[in-house]
Amino acid sequence: MVETSSFWGPVTSTTECCEKNYVYLPYIAEFYNTISNIPTILLALIGLINAVRQRFEKRFSILHVSNMILAIGSMSYHATLQNVQQQSDETPMVWEVLLYMYILHSPDWHYRSTMPTFLFLYGVVFAIAHSVFRFSVGFKMHYVVLCLLCIPRMYKYYIYTQDVAAKRLAKLFIVNLVLGSIFWFCDRFFCKEISSWPINPQGHALWHAFMGFSLYFANTFLMFCRAQQRGWSPKIVYFMGVLPYVKIEKPKGQ
Repeated sequence: MVETSSFWGPVTSTTECCEKNYVYLPYIAEFYNTISNIPTILLALIGLINAVRQRFEKRFSILHVSNMILAIGSMSYHATLQNVQQQSDETPMVWEVLLYMYILHSPDWHYRSTMPTFLFLYGVVFAIAHSVFRFSVGFKMHYVVLCLLCIPRMYKYYIYTQDVAAKRLAKLFIVNLVLGSIFWFCDRFFCKEISSWPINPQGHALWHAFMGFSLYFANTFLMFCRAQQRGWSPKIVYFMGVLPYVKIEKPKGQ
């Protein structure tokens, strides 16, 4: 194969994945890790169209847009392997979890302006601190802790949901999350062994793909639960018999 040169210059990111750089194009450092974000963008776009078309609360439109922003930031990072683009991947990851916290807890929050204000300020402070100190291991630990804080509330939604199809969405969310995490772990910690294989399975790219579906199933499940809270008679239907989405019937006057 013809040797390709680096278009973006020396690598400045603090983390690299188990994919050889600039193998296919001089403009894309990690080809598979870049294009594997496309499913996340498409699924988030489908979710956004559904949320807008059925006039769900704006928080869900913002959630789907945040999924797209996260995927675009990830594409930028893996295409360039530059520190600035790494920030555009990692900072939206934290912002997105904060948004999930708001959606999960807002129905029972008595002081409506307090929580979104706190989460917004937290996100701003983190973005500034991360750009200055460039956390590496600390970022990963911080992100995992934030995700773990969402689990009890997500589980509460699951046990109070009686609809079988909606519960299936929650299970699909977990299955895709676990599978993606396994591929991420293997790509991160067994790169030396994987690199000696005839074919690299591209574990980090698979992590992106599985996470795209995991986020879509989580968003759809949360939309169903919120529609139930609002009395919108939600039900899970399938686009072309394959992709689930929420269909609602709002009472007259809403």
